[in-house]
Amino acid sequence: MLADWCPHCVPLSVEKGERLSRGLNVPLRLLNIDDPKQVMMADQLVRNCGDDAEDYLIPQVFLEDYDGTAHHVFTGFSEAVKVTEERWNDLFNSRFYKEELHGK
Repeated sequence: MLADWCPHCVPLSVEKGERLSRGLNVPLRLLNIDDPKQVMMADQLVRNCGDDAEDYLIPQVFLEDYDGTAHHVFTGFSEAVKVTEERWNDLFNSRFYKEELHGK
């Protein structure tokens, strides 16, 4: 989930999300927390599977299994945008991502 006004989200996490989507060959679904219809879905996803707090951080990224179960894989950081970018890079260099990329 994201917000258009958030520099951790647009363009940074949109671009990284597109890279994640292409690499894993999975669809990308963006939920905008400023869209009343989408915020309800985003809130429920964060409550059930994410980094939940009264004022939860964005972006949050989830991967969904074939059975529809969502798994939280990333939350942005409240520090500088550079920190969020570095954590994205950590995700792409992680064993988890490499195993997902190669279908293990």
